[in-house]
Formats: sequence, C-alpha cells, structure tokens
Amino acid sequence: MKKSTKLRGLMLLITGLCTMVLLAGCDSKYVVFDPQGPVAQTQYRLIILSVILCAIVVIPVLGITAFIIWRYRDTPDNKAPYKPHWDDSKVLEILWWGIPIVIIGILGYFTARDTYALARPPVTDSKPIEIQVTSLDWKWLFQYPDQNIATVNYVHIPAGVQVHFELTSDAPMNSFWVPQLGGQEYTMPGMAMSLWLQADKPGKYYGTGANFSGKEFAHMRFNVISEPQADFNKWVDTVKKSANQLTEAGYKKLALPSKSEEQTFSSYPAGLFDSVVNKNGGGHHMQMDDNKQDSKDQKPVDNSGTTNKDSNSHNMNNMNMNMNDMSHDMSNMEPDQTTTNQKQ
Repeated sequence: MKKSTKLRGLMLLITGLCTMVLLAGCDSKYVVFDPQGPVAQTQYRLIILSVILCAIVVIPVLGITAFIIWRYRDTPDNKAPYKPHWDDSKVLEILWWGIPIVIIGILGYFTARDTYALARPPVTDSKPIEIQVTSLDWKWLFQYPDQNIATVNYVHIPAGVQVHFELTSDAPMNSFWVPQLGGQEYTMPGMAMSLWLQADKPGKYYGTGANFSGKEFAHMRFNVISEPQADFNKWVDTVKKSANQLTEAGYKKLALPSKSEEQTFSSYPAGLFDSVVNKNGGGHHMQMDDNKQDSKDQKPVDNSGTTNKDSNSHNMNNMNMNMNDMSHDMSNMEPDQTTTNQKQ
C-alpha cells in the first residue's frame, strides 16, 4: 500500500513539473499571442474562439474519461451498476452528435468569414505601400517598386499603413511569416501571391520562412521595422543616396544558394520581380477585388529565351497542323460516303 502511495505521489510530481515546463512558454512574449496589427488581431480572436469551442468538447471528454476509469474500476468493493446489454440512449446520442455539429458549424462560419475578409484589399484612406518579396536560398529579397529600392533580410514599413506584399520564389517553395502582424502565405516559383499586413505602432518584428528549404533554412529570417511615415521617408531617401546597386549579374549571384547578411540597394533592374515570376512558369494570384486588375498580368515578361510573339506563332503552327490533320481525315472519309451513296 505504501509503494502504491509513493508511486502515485511521484506521478503527480512528474505531471506537475511537465505542466510547468509546458506553460513556461505561454507568456505575453509568445509572438503569435501578441498581435500588433489588425490582421493579427483578427486571427488572434479566431484562435481564442477555436480554443474555447474545442475546450467545450475536450474538457468534458477528459473529465468523463477520468470519472469512468474511477467509477468502474475493478475492485472487490466497487458497487457500480453493471449493464452488459445496455446499448442505446437517445439523450446521450443527441449530446455527443449535436454538440460537435453545432461547434463545427460555429467554427466554420467564423473561419470562412475572417478568411474571406482578410483576403480582400482593405478599404483605407491612406495609400497602401507595395513591396515585392522573393524568397531565395537562403535569404529574402524585398523590392519597393514605387521607390525603386531593394533590401535583403530586412524591410521597413510605415506604421499604421496597409502594406501589400506580393510574394514569389526563385528557389524551393517557402512560406512568408511575420507572426505579430499576421498569418503566413506561401511563396511559390511561377506564382505571385498576395498578402495584406499592417503594423499599428512602431517597432521591430520578427519574420521567418516557415517551410523547410534546405540545410540553411534556419537562416531564412528577416526583421520588419515599423516606423512613423516621416522616418520611413527619411530612410527611403538615405537608401536612394547609397552607392550599392542591384544589377542583373548581382541578382544572379544573390540567387545562388548561400546565407546573407542584411543588404541595401539604391536601385534594381526594372521588371525584376515579374521576370522571376515568368521565368518559373508565370502566374498571378487573383485578388478578391472585382474593380482592380493587376496591370502586370497584361504584359508578362518571358526570360526563357522565347518571346511571346514566338510562343503565339508556335501555337498558330500547332493549330494549322491540327486543321491539316482534320482535312486529311475528312478526305479519307469521302470515298466511303460515295460508295454508300452508290449502294443506295
């Protein structure tokens, strides 16, 4: 009996220590639960709602499981009722089917509502800032098309202003993630994905690549520096005055698999982002805005060595060949039709 008591006490101690270790990370510094922008706040509320709804199912199940183990334990003095032929209860079936269905319905509604709301371009009085992001091995390239500057492994944004990130990859598929500002979005070769984020106040936020992409994937980190609009404008002017420029040869070198420190470029080749997208297949993620059309989709750049004109000519040649094949087949059918008419 004493051994059983000591063993039980040891198990409780181990359980308590494990619980303390697990809860040690659940403080205010845990970035997912420290939202600093409207997108992250919406997703944070959805996470909390999901936890509460799941707890409505999980906690009673765990409690009932513990009660059943204790109530129907195999001991000589246990007087719990024993019903070997019991197999039906309308009340219990309604509870264990009805409650999960209602919870899934509620969770599905709020998830779909927030997902579609966050995918749409926000309606704001201020003009959003455009930033084009390319994931490389093992670094991040940020391009500012309106300012014609570029950075590596860090990005500046004005606080309180919506930022439209256009994402692609010139390396294996990755995932762009700034936990305190919003959820992650894939970067894929041949695709230009869309992500809207905003930082409500100045600060320095951690960003990372959330996908495994090779031996140095742990170095796919970057910093997002949010600052007042005036400070952002000063930073842009400072970058434009720097001598370091990103050339086509420089980009090819940058795209090679390697780690990189933070870099700044006062300019970069025109159409670089679109050329990377089209080089790997070419496609733009459709935004959920019927009144907006991306002008970049109208004149894609082809880096494969074959121009759009050549591609169209090739397609026309294929169509002509198909028409010739159809004419040949029709001519082969005519004698059979004539013979049939003569027999008639």
